[in-house]
Amino acid sequence: QQVINTNGKASGCYSKQLKAMQHSLILSFHEVSPAAERLRYILSEEDDMPTPTLFTEMDTLQREGDELEWKESARWVKFEEKVEEGGERWSKPHVSTLSLHSLFELRTCLQTGTVLLDLEGYSLPQIVDDIIERQIEEGMISPDLREKISFVLLRKHRHQTKKPIHRSLADIGKSSSSTSHAQSRSMNDIADTPSTDQLKNKFMKKIPRDAEASNVLVGEVDFLNKPFVAFVRLAQATTLGGLTEVPVPTRFLFILLGPQGKAKSYNEIGRAIATLMVDDLFSDVAYKARDREDLIAGIDEFLDEVIVLPPGEWDPKIRIEPPKKVPSADKRKSVFSLNELGQMNGTAGGGGGLAEDEEIFCGGLYLDIKRKLPWLPSDFYEGFHIQSISAVLFIYLGCITNAITFGGLLGDATDNYQGVMESFLGTALAGSVFCLFSGQPLIILSSTGPILIFEKLLFEFSKNNAIDYMELRLWIGIHSCLQCFVLVATDASYIIKYMTRFTEEGFSSLISFIFISDAIKKMVGAFKYYPINTDFKPDYVTTYKCECLAPDPNSAVFLPSLDWSQLSKKECLKYGGSLVGKSCKYVPDLALMSFILFFGTYSMTVSLKKFKFSRYFPTKLRKLISDFSIFMSIMTFVGLDMLMGLKTPKLIVPTEFKPTRPDRGWLVMPFGKNPWWMYLASFVPALLVTILIFMDQQISAVIVNRKENKLKKGCGYHLDLFWVGVLMATCSFMGLPWYVAATVISIAHIDSLKMESESSAPGEQPQFLGVREQRVTGILVFVLTGVSIFLAPVLKFIPMPVLYGVFLYMGVASLSGIQFWDRIKLYMMPSKHQPDFSYLRHVPLRRVHLFTLIQITCLAVLWILKSTFLAIIFPVMILGLMVVRKMLDMVFSQHDLAWLDDLLPEKEKKKKDDAKKKGKEKEKKKAKPDDSEEEVRNSGFCCPL
Repeated sequence: QQVINTNGKASGCYSKQLKAMQHSLILSFHEVSPAAERLRYILSEEDDMPTPTLFTEMDTLQREGDELEWKESARWVKFEEKVEEGGERWSKPHVSTLSLHSLFELRTCLQTGTVLLDLEGYSLPQIVDDIIERQIEEGMISPDLREKISFVLLRKHRHQTKKPIHRSLADIGKSSSSTSHAQSRSMNDIADTPSTDQLKNKFMKKIPRDAEASNVLVGEVDFLNKPFVAFVRLAQATTLGGLTEVPVPTRFLFILLGPQGKAKSYNEIGRAIATLMVDDLFSDVAYKARDREDLIAGIDEFLDEVIVLPPGEWDPKIRIEPPKKVPSADKRKSVFSLNELGQMNGTAGGGGGLAEDEEIFCGGLYLDIKRKLPWLPSDFYEGFHIQSISAVLFIYLGCITNAITFGGLLGDATDNYQGVMESFLGTALAGSVFCLFSGQPLIILSSTGPILIFEKLLFEFSKNNAIDYMELRLWIGIHSCLQCFVLVATDASYIIKYMTRFTEEGFSSLISFIFISDAIKKMVGAFKYYPINTDFKPDYVTTYKCECLAPDPNSAVFLPSLDWSQLSKKECLKYGGSLVGKSCKYVPDLALMSFILFFGTYSMTVSLKKFKFSRYFPTKLRKLISDFSIFMSIMTFVGLDMLMGLKTPKLIVPTEFKPTRPDRGWLVMPFGKNPWWMYLASFVPALLVTILIFMDQQISAVIVNRKENKLKKGCGYHLDLFWVGVLMATCSFMGLPWYVAATVISIAHIDSLKMESESSAPGEQPQFLGVREQRVTGILVFVLTGVSIFLAPVLKFIPMPVLYGVFLYMGVASLSGIQFWDRIKLYMMPSKHQPDFSYLRHVPLRRVHLFTLIQITCLAVLWILKSTFLAIIFPVMILGLMVVRKMLDMVFSQHDLAWLDDLLPEKEKKKKDDAKKKGKEKEKKKAKPDDSEEEVRNSGFCCPL
């Protein structure tokens, strides 16, 4: 009572709510309050139609001279926007801050006022008449006030989009008193249909199409001695002409007219009901309420969740910025558990959709095909979007850079039996087939480091033992293909159930660091090819010269007809001359230019990618710039390179369609060059290749199919492995490299296809909706890779440092969102500056650091192995990570692991069984009430408000 009295004198007798609130607070010590129990019943009713988004507008009664009009003062879609005092602009969207007193007053208003639910309304005059009629019937107002109230409620509405009314001196002089003016005016001063301003209002873009309106009208008049309150829900949403700023049909109407002198109080009550109407939980209650008591229960539940800020420690004038992330409404709507926000990671997230219960032969493959087939048409038509263009350009440049790099290294390792041409053709063939038929077309296939090392060791073995390399490789590919088929038939992909976040993040972090280090190594290599001229001294430029000296006249290479002083550097050396002079070793300062191109491409891409969160330009333009950030960065620095005219290293693409080695064709014969026993013995090395392929493919697929990516079309682990096996055999017959899922490029592919909500309320951050799941971008990337031979005249202008910058961006971008990386950064942060991660609330910091240290140690071991000849057993070490994760069960509690990692399947099963047992015990307790509960009820204990 003290809180209410100290917040100012308000509009009447508002003490009834105290007893109800005390009763509610007494019962709040039990599991469910009466309000929550009532809402549980209301909200549990099954309804196929979701609750529409509500646009709420609050209009206050204003007097312009002798004219009355309703002027828009605030609006809500999710957050509040006020009309600034100057009246010419809207405020920034902000979180509504309400006084506790205004909520109590609102509660009393609904208790004592008129509540009309499912009123049949077709126009505002008819609705106003029905409200007044009800109040007269219930004896709340006298009949002689009908016309005055009706006149006020039907005045013109001036929205923020309209200019203020300017009246001439002659018009002002015509009206002698408000009474005579009221008599001369029409009773209905509001338009029946939406005005042109309403129809053209650009604010409609911020409101969902199925939205409905909630109108709040508050004001003070001189003919009432007590408040006139009405809450109306129409049976059908109806467009009430010029009532609303935007042409949205009205569903709810709240009216509060009261005696003069209390305008501020009325305004606060209006803000309170407007804020409640856009609250996810209360709006559901408002739509489903059957009577007045249901609405009161909705307010009580809202009050249960309200957080009070002490007045001495907070300035109410401060506008709270909308949060970047709003808690899910579903958690609040589930009245059964209004507990602390935050969620454990749960089970290992990669195994969704696996056929663990299918006992039939090839059951997993059958389910994958069955799952993916209905989505096949949408996999194509959903790809036709402008966002797909930027994704194709980005991934294409990443793929051809990878193909050229890998092809060059493979050519060196195999004496050009496989080179850049084979790498291009293999990438195009394997990638396009995989994207067309696989279970997860967002995965991008590429060659990997372990495959390169295997090819190198196999070629050296063949060369030393006089065995035909291509034929041996063919039989290894055939055996590996058959072994993949066996793994598919026996549902071996079920092993990924044991790949938890610990294993996923260890693997993806390693691949990301490899991309980053390779990009930096290649950039550092430019300083070796083009060393900086540190010996150059500008003051001695006059002494720098370089001359071509002719060889000894008696030597065989001497050509007397040449003018040796006029030859170029290359010609001089070609004809046997020698270069003499201090400037002969001079090279252009290309290393610095290459670094500018490299770092400029990376930094510009990062900046433009974040541009959609900036304050400049309209939302669509910001999003377009963000989507095409990589393409714009590449074009900018390609243009800069052309403008400078320096001979920086350029992208070199094959120009002829023929094998790199002249003495080999496009088909490899399986028989004739090696002894017969070699065809059988190749089963052993094929086993290593299969393990390598299986682990690399499946862990990359697990990372792509993470629940954080919100993929809706399901996974296809068995189907993916089947096609990888088919492509192994196909590439072996054609003498092309072997391909498997590329983790970093696949993550980059997903990032470039992420979707966000188009219509977001003012102040609300766009919501991540998922990924544009389709096959078009992947197919186009690999088709373009195949025709790159014909694009060589264009591609030759792209400097290699620019592509190294793209590689660096891919590696850094794939680290974002990895919990492991976030936990590493915690080592360098004082506790008070650490982000509010959910796991830090539930797990002691020393345990978090210990878990991170173990992951860092595992990553370091993998890095050392990858840097030696033992890289060939790298996939086996992934299995080692799974073993380490199993051993962590002995070091950490299941509670800690549930927050830091994922629970292993058998642990999760045990956890669910325990939860079921606890649930049964609770049901037994509910069936037999506890005596202590009765004691609390009868004690009359009251919590001080």
